[in-house]
Amino acid sequence: MPGLIGPDRLRAVAEAAVEVPGPGGVEALAVHEWGGLTRFARSAIHQNTWREDTGLKVRAVSKDRVGVAGTNDLTDEGARRAVADALEAAEVSAPDPRFPGLAPSVRFEASDAYDEPTANATPAEQAERVAALLAPLDESLEGAGAYETQCAEVALANTEGQWCYFPATQAEVSVLAAGGGGTGYAEAFARAAAGVDVEEVGGRAARKARDSRDPVDLDPGRYDVVLEPLAVSTLVAFLSWLGFGGRAILEGRSCFSGRIGETVAAPSITIYDDALSPDTLGLPFDFEGTPKRRVDLIVDGVVQGGVHDRRSAKMAGTESTGHALPPPNTQGAFPLNLFLQPGDASVQEMIAGTDRGLLVTRFHYSNVVHPREAVITGMTRDGTWLIEGGAVSRPVKNLRFTQSILEALQNTEAVGRESVLASEFFFAASRVPTLRIRDFNFTGKSDH
Repeated sequence: MPGLIGPDRLRAVAEAAVEVPGPGGVEALAVHEWGGLTRFARSAIHQNTWREDTGLKVRAVSKDRVGVAGTNDLTDEGARRAVADALEAAEVSAPDPRFPGLAPSVRFEASDAYDEPTANATPAEQAERVAALLAPLDESLEGAGAYETQCAEVALANTEGQWCYFPATQAEVSVLAAGGGGTGYAEAFARAAAGVDVEEVGGRAARKARDSRDPVDLDPGRYDVVLEPLAVSTLVAFLSWLGFGGRAILEGRSCFSGRIGETVAAPSITIYDDALSPDTLGLPFDFEGTPKRRVDLIVDGVVQGGVHDRRSAKMAGTESTGHALPPPNTQGAFPLNLFLQPGDASVQEMIAGTDRGLLVTRFHYSNVVHPREAVITGMTRDGTWLIEGGAVSRPVKNLRFTQSILEALQNTEAVGRESVLASEFFFAASRVPTLRIRDFNFTGKSDH
């Protein structure tokens, strides 16, 4: 079973690239990843996989041109060949007058994010976790989903003297419970496997599946909604991509272009990015080697700005906020560790305050309709219920929504006091609470 390569060996490989004579600057980014994935369907494991991957990305600067090359050969010689390949790419690339230079040498603080039992989890241990996950499902339900452990160590060195290293682990579980005409979904993420309560996750999915049986038709229209955290995380993730990138804001592609300092959401909405928080799964430096820090994006409903890598920071006349993505990257920076600040309402209080509306577990098949207006579309899934007279009355069939995220945030009437972590991929996650929103726009309905 693989383990950490360690900072000494990764630094030696990165410095073998950095020390190649000739280029005007070199940056070497090394990533070693491994982990196990156990998939199950019909409440039985049908696949168990294990993977390991190593990669080295090199950026080489030749006068005003930049080239990028990659290799899986994590040896000193492999690193030197990657530099040669990057220089060849630079020679045939167009001049890049906006290249901001490599990150300077800056120290950073990092908490311990590596859990040895998670990194060394065996297939047998993962199977035991799946069994515990499925235990709350009674004979009327079947479960499908996955349990995964992921591990990575990231290292970066450049000719400016910057050196970064960070190892981390992550455990995640997702389960769809189905049976009797109802479905329910739940998931959880943590740095360590011990931090994921698999029985609680399975029980949550089972309750939703039983409670969503025999759904009724409901006509499309505008409804007040209580969106559980998984549904809110969809809105926040799309807003991250469509709105908060500094380059997109500067180039007029963002829904916040020309609106910095304006009120764009209800006063109860505060959104920030903070990869250093112990309540998320972030990396303490970005993929250029710039240390991360908290960035306030929306405060009390007022948009403050976006996040930057070194290129967009130079364009804006400011400093990088530590949000560069791996090279080559044509999209620019966007935040990977968003927080929507909790409020003071309980879910039951939100439901009690809704005369007629919908309780929504999550969305799926979501996509962009109008990026400048932050309009997206998608479907409800795995647990949607009608609220009548301040109480959940009956399950309803799935509905399609077409909704401006900003309009939804402007129409937010209550924010939950508890937040939940939702992750899309390693080193990226959003922590969000439940929201009560008025006049959410549902434009179609499903037969299921």
